[in-house]
Amino acid sequence: MTISKMTWRPQYRCSKFRHVFGKPASKEACYDGVPITRSVHDNHLCAVNPRFLAVITESAGGGSFVVLTLHHTGKVDPHHPKVTGHRSNVLDLKWNPFNDYCIASCSEDTTVKVWEIPPQGLLRNLTVPWKELQGHSRRVGLLEWHPTANNILFSTAYDYQVMIWNLDCPEQVIKNPLRTISHHPDVVLSLAFSTDGSLMATTCKDRKVRLIEPQTGSLLQESKTKIHRAAKVLILGNLKMILTTGTSIWNVRQIALWKQDDLSVPLLQEDLDGGSGILFPFYDPDTHMLYIVGKGDASFRYYEISVEKPYLHYLTDYRSLLPQKGMGVMPKRGLDVTSCEVFRFYKLVTTKSLIEPVSMIVPRRSESYQEDIYPMTPGNIPAMTSREWIDGVKRDPVLVNLKPGSQVADSYLSLVKGVDTRRSQSRPGLLQLSYIQGQLDSTKGSKEDGGNDKGQEDGSPLSNGQEPALCSPPKTENELRLKFHKQQEEIRRLRELLNQRDVRIMQLELEINNVKNTQHS
Repeated sequence: MTISKMTWRPQYRCSKFRHVFGKPASKEACYDGVPITRSVHDNHLCAVNPRFLAVITESAGGGSFVVLTLHHTGKVDPHHPKVTGHRSNVLDLKWNPFNDYCIASCSEDTTVKVWEIPPQGLLRNLTVPWKELQGHSRRVGLLEWHPTANNILFSTAYDYQVMIWNLDCPEQVIKNPLRTISHHPDVVLSLAFSTDGSLMATTCKDRKVRLIEPQTGSLLQESKTKIHRAAKVLILGNLKMILTTGTSIWNVRQIALWKQDDLSVPLLQEDLDGGSGILFPFYDPDTHMLYIVGKGDASFRYYEISVEKPYLHYLTDYRSLLPQKGMGVMPKRGLDVTSCEVFRFYKLVTTKSLIEPVSMIVPRRSESYQEDIYPMTPGNIPAMTSREWIDGVKRDPVLVNLKPGSQVADSYLSLVKGVDTRRSQSRPGLLQLSYIQGQLDSTKGSKEDGGNDKGQEDGSPLSNGQEPALCSPPKTENELRLKFHKQQEEIRRLRELLNQRDVRIMQLELEINNVKNTQHS
């Protein structure tokens, strides 16, 4: 008689994110009195970056949205300046991932408009856009920026077209898109990119998932299954998977995972509940955590995704009493790493005209920087220009270190190693060496002497770009606060400019060394 060994397997997974919890902001840290739109359009209705919060607002006649600086918490003035350039309701907003002062909006008036927000925020209504994109024949419902190429914008409308726009052109009104993708027989409901932007996934009103190459516009794959009706889509780039949310044939809300290379049958389908609100998925590639937020729900679920079965691991729920109409998400570079914050939502509560930040926290005893939960992550530096993308170049995003004080240096060093060394090998050696040497000398000279030119022209120092005689002292507490925040923004901008010049010098020196090594070899 043989006795087989019994293997014991634990029923739990070892995960550093098992105890992640949601922490709502205090009442003083919320944004109260914001007239959030009552539109039934299934979008996030909110866009956030480390400087500003933008929310689509309810307006009588025309479309508008409000832009608030992040420190502008508490009660919002009902007469706060707005962006009011659209002739009909605004349907979607997206901040430029490489420029915190640039935001795109689309509207029922069939146009897409790109706006430049002043560093101190809006002091008066903004009506004139930086760029206006005219090409769609029906209302435009969705916008997305390319994740690695600078100033490449995608828009979809109720004319079933996906249009690609290049904003690096001198015209203020652009009427001809760079390319038009016409593979959809109905309205496009969702659009998502892979990490390097080489693939684009879409869902359509026909409930199919399509995988498209955006640079050529060619259709690579299309799902055929009828057991899952997809509404929203994400590409889990570092896992080579695609995630969709939608409903089953029995109208039960559902999550589905697909292989990126095979959209014939989903890898996994998980039924959630019988709710009626659409499910918005949010994925954090650094922690492999997936957040599922239901429109109209008062709570949301979060999971951890792995490449091995069962793929989807439920963690827990965040529960509250207030239903959300939309959600904004802060980019990773805007999180508070000192409190182990790994994700931050901005929850729109229409019933109370309230925007409530909710931070997802990994509980740790140590107060030091936790490198294991903050790997290198995409930053705010484009990996390539729009012209390079049009020419067919593909590059991974430029990564930054979230550790305080090391973001700019690390991001530029990765740019030098990943981009400029390859570019230097394709240029003639002597010509490039003299060009770089001239750039290096001019950069060093501008750093040493540039700060004295404007101030010495008339012999008087400047204050925030204005002469002290023209700067009247603040008369009220609000004016004093505005001037204080303006000075803080100016100081931060100058520090960033100084860091960029230092890194540019380092970048040019590295190129010189590469060229010299190539010549000696």
